[in-house]
Amino acid sequence: MIKKPIALVFAMVISFGVFSQGVTLQPGNPLTEHFSPERLQRIDKVIKQYVDSGWVVGADAFIARNGKIVYNKAFGLADIDKKIPMRTDEIFRIASQTKAITSVAVMMLFEEGKFLLDDPISRYIPSFAHPKVLAEFNPKDSTYTTVAARREVTIRDLLTHTSGVDYAQIGSNSMKAIYAKNGIYAGFLSEKLLLGDAINKLGALPLVHQPGEKFTYGLSIDVLGYLVEKVSGKSLDQFFKERIFTPLGMNDTYFYLPQSKYPRLAEVYTPDKQYKHLVKWDKTTFPGVDFNYPLSNGTYYAGGAGLNSTVQDYATFLQMMLNGGIYNGHRLLSRHTVEMMTMNQIGNLNLNAEGNKFGLGFEVFTKSGQAKLGETEGSFSWGGFYGTIYWADPKEHMVCLLFVQEWPYPHGELSDKFKVLVYSALE
Repeated sequence: MIKKPIALVFAMVISFGVFSQGVTLQPGNPLTEHFSPERLQRIDKVIKQYVDSGWVVGADAFIARNGKIVYNKAFGLADIDKKIPMRTDEIFRIASQTKAITSVAVMMLFEEGKFLLDDPISRYIPSFAHPKVLAEFNPKDSTYTTVAARREVTIRDLLTHTSGVDYAQIGSNSMKAIYAKNGIYAGFLSEKLLLGDAINKLGALPLVHQPGEKFTYGLSIDVLGYLVEKVSGKSLDQFFKERIFTPLGMNDTYFYLPQSKYPRLAEVYTPDKQYKHLVKWDKTTFPGVDFNYPLSNGTYYAGGAGLNSTVQDYATFLQMMLNGGIYNGHRLLSRHTVEMMTMNQIGNLNLNAEGNKFGLGFEVFTKSGQAKLGETEGSFSWGGFYGTIYWADPKEHMVCLLFVQEWPYPHGELSDKFKVLVYSALE
């Protein structure tokens, strides 16, 4: 037997140990991570311009490469009336960024053999059995006719938003009316309602198209939040805390905030009627949506929209994905499952005009999608209703986030400019 030198064996052990632990987020030097400090300052200039122009009240921007935090700055105010400065540990309503976390929860249970992705969802939530598809809709009274679906909705359909389940309050006019008539909501709720009650009702309502026929952004991930509850025997809130947030150290991520953290929740702003100034969101901004839901100690754990978090917490979640499912010694997913989640799962369907695809919980950038702003092919991303965005770039080993709290967001081009500024700062 050939004996390796002790020093080489020791080096191999250390190398394996570092690899198995994965990269953790730590403060870093932009120069070491091949960023131009001068070009990073362009981000300061642009975001300050938006704040000074009154287009954005406050923002929190974050960039990490190879696990080293090279940029994390807050701009403007979290609350105009109280003159509270925006902080880098501000808590934001991340809305649809909840979807990726719910998708990870689903895939954790998939890895445990609880179900297969092509199982019909009706096997676990019986109200989805024998689905119908909307045929004709009468806007005068919200009545409708249906035809039988050609097949059952699967878990994979739900993960990829190809199920035909539409969105309450922001989806097509016909389905918004049908959902409203049946008490189905998008998820920003303060009332003491239960996710299971809503999803069981949703299952009996028509789909907007045949399963697998097209990409329709909707309540699919809320359905999967209830699947997690049914299969695990725990509330989605409890599952997230025990299986994801505590292992990852995401100590500022909640559906409903503890009272001690109320002061750290950023206010939500909206343009006035003339679209000249930003004013605090009130009950008339978006009827049926309670922007103060994080402070309500509610019980509706919407897997598609309900969470509140910080840039640091969400960056940790994304770094776990870049690490192949592991963070700080805690493995949530296998690297093969992460690969499944971040590959094209919708075939020839396109997510948007750029030709990007969708995986299992994430938008996935294609070569043609990269051409618009420069996000590397294979990067995965999404955002939230109140103006939060993120993306992770496996090739450049980057995690990037820009959070604001505004709806509508008429100057949302800031998000695209941020992406351009990040890539143009790379050496």
